[in-house]
Amino acid sequence: MNGRPSLVVIGAGPRGTGLIERLAANAPELYGHRPLDLHLVDPYPPGAGRIWRHDQSPLLWMNSMAEDVTMFTDDTVRQDGPIRPGPALDAWAADVREGRIQPSDDAAEPGLRAEIEALRGQDFPSRRLQGAYLRWVYEQSVAALPPSVTVHEHRGRALDVTGPPDGPQRVRLEGRAEPLLADLVVLTIGHLDAEPDAGQQALSAFAGRHGLVHLPPDFTADSDLTALRAGEPVIVRGFGLAFIDLMVLLTEGRGGRYENGAYLPSGREPVLYVGSRRGVPYRSKIGYGWQGERPALPRFLGPERTEELLGRAAPDFHRDIWPHIDKELGYAHYHRLFTAHPERTTSDRTAFEEKYAIAEPGSDDLRALIAAAVPDPADRLDIQALDRPLDGVRHSSYDGLQEATRDHIAADLDRRHDPGHSEDLAVFLGLLSAYGQLIRFGDIGDWWHGFFSYLASGPPGPRLRQLLALSRAGVVRFLGAGITVETDERHGVFRAGSATVPGERIEARALVEARLPDPAPERTRSTLLRTLHRDGAAATATGLLAVDPDDGRILDREGLPHPRRFALGPHTAARTSGAFTRPRTGGPAFRQNDATARAALTLLRELTGSDG
Repeated sequence: MNGRPSLVVIGAGPRGTGLIERLAANAPELYGHRPLDLHLVDPYPPGAGRIWRHDQSPLLWMNSMAEDVTMFTDDTVRQDGPIRPGPALDAWAADVREGRIQPSDDAAEPGLRAEIEALRGQDFPSRRLQGAYLRWVYEQSVAALPPSVTVHEHRGRALDVTGPPDGPQRVRLEGRAEPLLADLVVLTIGHLDAEPDAGQQALSAFAGRHGLVHLPPDFTADSDLTALRAGEPVIVRGFGLAFIDLMVLLTEGRGGRYENGAYLPSGREPVLYVGSRRGVPYRSKIGYGWQGERPALPRFLGPERTEELLGRAAPDFHRDIWPHIDKELGYAHYHRLFTAHPERTTSDRTAFEEKYAIAEPGSDDLRALIAAAVPDPADRLDIQALDRPLDGVRHSSYDGLQEATRDHIAADLDRRHDPGHSEDLAVFLGLLSAYGQLIRFGDIGDWWHGFFSYLASGPPGPRLRQLLALSRAGVVRFLGAGITVETDERHGVFRAGSATVPGERIEARALVEARLPDPAPERTRSTLLRTLHRDGAAATATGLLAVDPDDGRILDREGLPHPRRFALGPHTAARTSGAFTRPRTGGPAFRQNDATARAALTLLRELTGSDG
């Protein structure tokens, strides 16, 4: 195209920032000092984006410890571009305290500055504090770009992208008459809002007819919770991280406080009746670090096995892929048991691992091998029991369920903070390793992502201790597993029950869906994605944007990659295991960012047709 080459990045939050960092790292090799206009489009501040922006409640925490969050690559990342190390969140805060780093202006706000002063590696920082770190990373990444690159920030939304595959792209922005002209476009737009599906619309219509409250799936931090009135029952469907946010905002956020392990209500809280498919909260974050020998991962789902599975015609996740994940998790678990807790095993480790390697996943031979080597069933890895702890459990009343659920949460907290059960941390590493391979399969359905989040991405331990205190105070009541919600037109109420307490029902005039919206393309509120799908971009069976897992190019309905459009992040089929990467864990998201940055820079160089 005429004039300076142009790259438009739509979404300037963490993923967009990570892409900019990789553009800066790879530009000297692949682009030199050629001119480039880099346009960043986002309605929220660059770096932090929507989720981590400064303008939100300081009560909302990250879901990771400060020492487990980094935006910088290290030598464990398998990428073609150069390693550019930098501080993890806790090290950044220490550098700010010592005056070695000058943070962005947001960090000077007194409350945030106090958080920085107090932060230590195993603390769970506020989202606002993570936003300050992200803003600093963004500023450093922009500063590292070659002087020939000019950055343009556009505070607004991208409405659509048009243009031929072999020509300039036109990016239309909200409130701007002229579109941005781009040689390449990269979407890094994160999680998306969506219109309610038919079932949610019916619930909202019912609520409207009877003067009730129905809050459909949404980002809890952005929901209007003022309609949930003090002392009144609220049915909450969903027991994951969205529920934790809801719990915080409706308790501490309304003036309650914790003292000596007890919750002291303000009197402004509603009563939350919470249930879900599992009936229990996500497993607690593990509260200790790794010590000693690590299992050699990947072992049973590595690159060679992945290639073999990808070579099959339409591999099925549960039939073809899951058995290898299951065996990988078991290997990590038993390797740790033999190396760190040998007193709980009865056979030679080497002999066990040799037999384990050749046993068929899920076979009687494998179960017999494990039973002989690990005598206590409590020391064996039982994925089904972990995933569905209330299967088959029945209570005659909701009162009986409360103490049993508190016992489950307390036992989970004890175990996940006890290094004597460090095989749980080994399984976590196995989950991360598996996720790194699963990215290559594209859309494998929702079960895996839900299972991973439940087992490996649960709330901080202190949040679950707060949940126990709220339960004892009667502010939270547990409904159990297999929750159902009905509408009663005659009496004008919502009614909830569960498989755990058969025949019992709870009535309420408010229902909250504590989960994120589903990404179906026909219901997304993103005009940009709707137009991309309308114009031929492919969607997966679960509504994710189809992309080439190698470099993030957007695929059309024939499976062909668009030469000038890329996408990264949770709205794509190549989504990774979490928002951020732990140091020294390989970082699949880093590898993706690097591959996309290198592909973009290479194509831009070819389009310029000049020496750099």
